[in-house]
Amino acid sequence: MIAGLIELKRTGEEGLMAQLTSQLRELIGSGRIGKGRGLPSSRQLASDLGVSRNTVTYAFEQLAAEGYLAASHGRRPVVTVDGGERIEAAGAATSGVRSGTPRLSPWASKLKQADWPMSYLAQLKPLRPGQGDFREFPNEVWARCLRRSAVRAARRELGSVNRPRLREALAHYLATSRGVRATADQIMILPSAQAALTLIAAVVITQGDDVWVEDPGYPGAAAAFRASGARVTGIRLDEQGMQRMPGVAAPTLIFMTPSHQHPTGRLMSLARRTEFLGMCKPGKTWIVEDDYDGEFHYDSRPVPALQGLDTHGRVFYVGTFSKAMTSDIRLGYLVVPPALVSALEIAQRHIGLIAASHVQEALAEFIADGHFLAHLRRMRRLYHARRDHLVEGLERHLGEVLTAEVPSGGIQLVARLKRGRADQAAVKRLVAAGVETRALSSLALGRPRDHGLLLGFAAWRENEISAAVRTMASCF
Repeated sequence: MIAGLIELKRTGEEGLMAQLTSQLRELIGSGRIGKGRGLPSSRQLASDLGVSRNTVTYAFEQLAAEGYLAASHGRRPVVTVDGGERIEAAGAATSGVRSGTPRLSPWASKLKQADWPMSYLAQLKPLRPGQGDFREFPNEVWARCLRRSAVRAARRELGSVNRPRLREALAHYLATSRGVRATADQIMILPSAQAALTLIAAVVITQGDDVWVEDPGYPGAAAAFRASGARVTGIRLDEQGMQRMPGVAAPTLIFMTPSHQHPTGRLMSLARRTEFLGMCKPGKTWIVEDDYDGEFHYDSRPVPALQGLDTHGRVFYVGTFSKAMTSDIRLGYLVVPPALVSALEIAQRHIGLIAASHVQEALAEFIADGHFLAHLRRMRRLYHARRDHLVEGLERHLGEVLTAEVPSGGIQLVARLKRGRADQAAVKRLVAAGVETRALSSLALGRPRDHGLLLGFAAWRENEISAAVRTMASCF
């Protein structure tokens, strides 16, 4: 009868031994084979099922090791547990317990209430902000770099989790394009820019430390610093970005996006940058400069990074390849002040924020062979034209409703509502109609002062932008 309860599939992915073990375990656990009952001998069951005796012997030995059977040499196995009683007892123990909402930390609870990441990101639709056009990426060239890196992986010696070739290539690129002053040893390769913020917070933030962030600003920064126990304060913006706070003691850390403020696109002046550097005592106050889309400038030469002005090692510089290349590359980088290199390298290993070495090597080759800069030059031209096309479309179709602020660079722009402050209601209507945007008020740390829409233009071709603008006009 036991053989009749077992059905083995000889063409399935799971082997016969695993199937037999699993099915016998289920028969005992469900109570269909009761406690004290003897099973057939391994020879008899093997014959009944049409399998080798070794298959049955393995299943018996495995179940004996798990405590389901008692087996001794020369005797048939005997079931040692009563599955029916066990299930009934387990049900009785939990019958009076209601399945409640799991308890979350205060940080996790706040994340659930926040609009970051956006809840409607499952499908990519126009005009989602923060995206480059992955369709224009030279995938065949990148694939060749990946293949060569994978082939060489077997011969590659174990070493630094931050691959030297990529660090050298980045040090040269950042010095020439962004004015960053750093040796290759100061550069860490991480799975994302968000990972860089998490790593910084873990090393320099103590419970209760004060942290300043821009308001409105990047929600991921506040999340990373709150998770480390910091008191996060949003600092209002003016036309130059984050405002200076005269007469207020400097915090432990200041997070800013001075070259292209997120989300407004404002540029911090040299005088304002110098003021912030002046208030930061070495070893006491750190600045985190996030240059999230610094590769894209259209109307003028890019302003050198704040990090390049720092002569006392007070500035972390954070960047990512997800905007310039493709979002699924999952690589970011962090330029670390010299005094903290050792501490962050140890923390990087302990937290496990390590990027795949073969992807790092492939990217080093992609940069060294000139493919990265060639791709950037091409995308700058495309994104510049797309920005202008979106601005023109907004003025023509929505000029009575929105005022577009034209950024000098980047991959998104702010369009402010001329009447009313219902930007979140507007976003809901637009998302339902197939246009992805983000409410400016949702990026506020406290009570929203800015209202409008954050619109991406880089990832969308001109015909897609035109269609999205027409949809927006019909919604408004």
